[in-house]
Amino acid sequence: MRYVQAAILLVFLAAVGLFAAQNMQAITVKFFGWSISAPVALLAVAVYLLGMLTGWTVIAFLRRSIHRVSEVHRRER
Repeated sequence: MRYVQAAILLVFLAAVGLFAAQNMQAITVKFFGWSISAPVALLAVAVYLLGMLTGWTVIAFLRRSIHRVSEVHRRER
């Protein structure tokens, strides 16, 4: 299983590297009066990392909520 995971990771990294190499032109992103100019690949990585952070936060929140509900349910028995 480890080899399959390593192969998937390598394919993913190769695809990201290829994407970054082919998308070096700068674009401008505007949001609430802020603007930033950066290569497409850099902005895609930033958005991906922000998505990972928010996904991790939501999962942690749901785990805590489920844990609290199960604790209350055990106490009521």
